[in-house]
Amino acid sequence: MPTLDDAPALSQSDFDRGRFRIGGVDASREQWQQAVRARITKQRINIMLDAAIIEHFKALAGERGYQTLINDTLRRVMEGERIEADLRRVVREELSALQR
Repeated sequence: MPTLDDAPALSQSDFDRGRFRIGGVDASREQWQQAVRARITKQRINIMLDAAIIEHFKALAGERGYQTLINDTLRRVMEGERIEADLRRVVREELSALQR
């Protein structure tokens, strides 16, 4: 069974041959970067966090920015809430169908 380590090593020339595409259409690097930036909108805010929370995420982040890690964590929580709400709805529907 293949593992992640079985993937061939990529060289800079492999990346240089890569193509930028937007919606399946070839695009320039600049067009692609602009499209990516448009999809990832960020808003600068001021928020007060406990010092222990900041230190925890800084320790986890390593080379990555700790703010990115906080964003990723919050995004996973939001997605988890959606999954939980969907699961609850499905269970209610199934229980309702069984009672008929």
